[in-house]
Amino acid sequence: MGALQKSLKTRHITMISIGGVIGTGLFVGTGKNILSTGPAAVVSYAIACLLIVLIMQMVGEMAAGEIVLGEKANGSAELGSFASYAGKYIGPWAGFTVGWLYWASWVFIVGLEAALIGGMLHNWFPFIPIWVGSIGITLLMTIINIYSVKSFGEFEYWLSFVKVSAILVFLVVGLAMILGIWPNYEAKGLGILTEFGGFAPNGIVPIFTAIVFVIFSICGAEVAAIAAAESENPAKNIVRAIRNVVFRLGLFFVGSVAIMVLILPWNDTKMLAAPYANILTLAGLPIAAQIIQIVIFISLISVLNSALYTSSRMLLEMSRQGDAPKVFSQIKNRRGAPVPAIIGSTVVAYICAMLYFISPEVIFYFLGNCVGGLMIAVYIFIAISQIRFRRYYDKVSNEPLSIRMWLFPYLSYVTIGILTVVYLCQALIESLRSQFYLSTLVLILSVVLFMIMRKLSTRPEEKIEEKLASE
Repeated sequence: MGALQKSLKTRHITMISIGGVIGTGLFVGTGKNILSTGPAAVVSYAIACLLIVLIMQMVGEMAAGEIVLGEKANGSAELGSFASYAGKYIGPWAGFTVGWLYWASWVFIVGLEAALIGGMLHNWFPFIPIWVGSIGITLLMTIINIYSVKSFGEFEYWLSFVKVSAILVFLVVGLAMILGIWPNYEAKGLGILTEFGGFAPNGIVPIFTAIVFVIFSICGAEVAAIAAAESENPAKNIVRAIRNVVFRLGLFFVGSVAIMVLILPWNDTKMLAAPYANILTLAGLPIAAQIIQIVIFISLISVLNSALYTSSRMLLEMSRQGDAPKVFSQIKNRRGAPVPAIIGSTVVAYICAMLYFISPEVIFYFLGNCVGGLMIAVYIFIAISQIRFRRYYDKVSNEPLSIRMWLFPYLSYVTIGILTVVYLCQALIESLRSQFYLSTLVLILSVVLFMIMRKLSTRPEEKIEEKLASE
């Protein structure tokens, strides 16, 4: 079967953890959220970021605990995925459901990013058909992932470096503009927060409904936890990756939105269509719009690269758990890359990308509307897993955990409650109502599929033993 090689370095994990959440949702979706919520969008982003921080803390605690338990049992331990944690501490059906939903979400994201990249290339170079750009960039990322995990880490490191650098420039310039120390710009002051209808001009409800959009924009922080398993020091790097989440989410997302609402009127549709580029243009920086377009393009490639890596590792884990065909559990090259899992994920991603061109308003729309809701459902499963894990760990081990969930179990239950409310809030938003019904349908169907597959795979003698045991 082979083993993954631990060839990712600490700097790779650190940069992946910083850049993992910086995608097109930050550059493109932020302005839309401000238009619907007003300056109070800062609150929406703060709550959403806090939820992701709490989920990451839970993932980190379970990973740290599994290392301790594994070393106690057999002297060594491998970091599992949160699908394996769900299967172990909730039940096999939960592990199956979490694994496949998470894999499907990321595979669709590969197809979505590929389609968007193809569109951008076509706009810049009209002689390149959209489908050629989409397939070409996905093929390139597949080759990089197949070659070795180190090549993935190095490539993602530099893509994340560009994204992080661009955001830092924006934050520095924006802060200087707000403080009134940037030349040729007159600061608006705090009055801009209430000048155009108040801090929450559309009421309180949009503050909470916007959380749904924000969570989908910033999902991906957990990729660093998955990548840490293939690093030179998993126990150390998982801790570092988790602790970086608090800083990066607060700085990049909440900080960016705060700067936007302190510089641009919340109802300025034209300026908020491309807030990063327009604010840098207001600052007098040349070719700001073109630079941001390049950064967005790099972000698309980065997300595609990370999505392909994440989906292949989840498929590998599912195969080793017996929830996917055994062929995907094989490591086919000497550099430790799970080639069958990478190719399998790529093939499905190609199909998703093709659906964008074949049926963008029906099938592709259906898939896209599922992803946001499914991610929230996965986070709820993670929170439930953490509660059950912690109770088990406290019974069998007295060793301190390197990462612990704060205020356990109260904050864990609060997190589940808020995520559940956010999930149900989709039914109250007209634009998200289809997402709610579709993601709920997919969630139910995945559980039913597990039950059917389990029944079909159970041998006659096993059925007799189960019957006798029940009697």
